[in-house]
Amino acid sequence: MTVQAQGVIARWGDRLTLPPAAPRISLGEGDTPCVESLTIGPALGLGPLHFKLEGLNPTGSFKDRGMVVAVAAALHANSRAIICASTGNTSASAAAYAGRFGLRAVVVVPGGRIASGKLLQARVHGATVVSVNAGFDIALRIVRELCDHHPVTLVNSVNPNRIDGQKTAAFEIVETLGDAPDVLALPVGNAGNITAYWRGFREDFAARRASRLPRMLGGQAAGAAPLVLGRPVDDPQTVATAIRIGNPASWKTAIEARDQSEGMIAAVDDEAILDAQRRLARLEGIFCEPASAAALAVLEGAVRDGVVARGSSVVCVLTGNGLKDPGAVEGALTPILEIEASVDALARAIEV
Repeated sequence: MTVQAQGVIARWGDRLTLPPAAPRISLGEGDTPCVESLTIGPALGLGPLHFKLEGLNPTGSFKDRGMVVAVAAALHANSRAIICASTGNTSASAAAYAGRFGLRAVVVVPGGRIASGKLLQARVHGATVVSVNAGFDIALRIVRELCDHHPVTLVNSVNPNRIDGQKTAAFEIVETLGDAPDVLALPVGNAGNITAYWRGFREDFAARRASRLPRMLGGQAAGAAPLVLGRPVDDPQTVATAIRIGNPASWKTAIEARDQSEGMIAAVDDEAILDAQRRLARLEGIFCEPASAAALAVLEGAVRDGVVARGSSVVCVLTGNGLKDPGAVEGALTPILEIEASVDALARAIEV
């Protein structure tokens, strides 16, 4: 007998808007661990700090939660092709689910602005990859216009099924911890995820599965911080490619999540992001991509500035696996030691 993971639709289908007749597909997404910090949280005086490891989804990022629901809806509508604009993780997820369930996938990426690991994923899963000489925001506009006139299903987060699937991470946090945390910290790029988490927590609160609502704490890269500046950024720049977005599609709902939760969206520079990424790996054993580390960087700033009180319970959402973009950290690593093949040489090299 073959035993398979439940997946988001089987696990949470009664709390999704997916039609009952839609296929119950899965790649085993969801049910990612919420791991308590042993070092960083105590150092910050938080009580406690947990990391939601969304990089353990099938294609290595949180995108799988929403993608499985969007693809199920596309199959139910007899669609034969899906398309997305992407900075990387959406393309990998769309390509994987399309390949598994017999759809054609087309992914449109900003030229020269996507991490190699993510681009490789989209290609190896069989997607048609199109690179445009523009940033993500223009790529998304082109894709949306195409879908208005051609029978192709758009699976970016402007598709409501994506947000619906992504809200299940909030359900899991409440179920795992027994309640919502005081604060939820996460990176903000196209802003669909902060929208989805806020929806999920509100639904749990309304159903009395949670006794409180968390404050939402969003981190944007300083070179790509339109929600912080209050205006679009024409040429967003940051090492955190997953959040290199200048005009978020979910702008309005992200601001609502911030304001309704009495939270904050703040900018952190690339140095702080990369420092947080390195410390997560070395101190907590968690290797996340740079965009994920923006969540920890903004949390640390908020604690330092007194925006988040010491003793607060916090969940920090780490949205993608570090192997998505190894090039972001390679330059800062210590060199590999090369020695002769002997015990003495090894002892000298490691100074024992």
